[in-house]
Amino acid sequence: MSLRKVLSMFLVAGVVAFGTISCKSKVSDADLKAKVETAVNASPAVMVDVKDGVVTLTGTVGSEDERMALESSAKAADTKGVKSVINNITVQAPIEINTNDADLTAKIVDATKDFPTVKATVAGGVITVTGTLEQARVMVLKQSLDALNPKKVDMSALVVK
Repeated sequence: MSLRKVLSMFLVAGVVAFGTISCKSKVSDADLKAKVETAVNASPAVMVDVKDGVVTLTGTVGSEDERMALESSAKAADTKGVKSVINNITVQAPIEINTNDADLTAKIVDATKDFPTVKATVAGGVITVTGTLEQARVMVLKQSLDALNPKKVDMSALVVK
């Protein structure tokens, strides 16, 4: 065999080998996103985005441990496909529920001052609303009472016009 034929065969073999290695299939961003979403499905408040193998997690959780566990789950979803994880998940501070009836009663006076047809009472941290109110103003009242952080706001006895 001539040297030219041997070199040509090595060149062809090298090109074929390089082409086979470089054509190795990569996981698409859509497939990777589906895998990561399945891995973090325990937390519906978390959104997943994937671009070029970089996973971005956003949303809110109740603790730092949960935040870190979701990041670990995202990394483990596809160890070869996930290049990195950007964890933009925020930890929401727990809301303190106000169960002090005297405190709530004092705050209700201010919260309901613009609603003369409504009466609110407190028992066991639960605000019960009675009276009548226009449909357009119900949400404003509900938001102002929710801002007081009671156990519950019961508006079932409120008559909406």
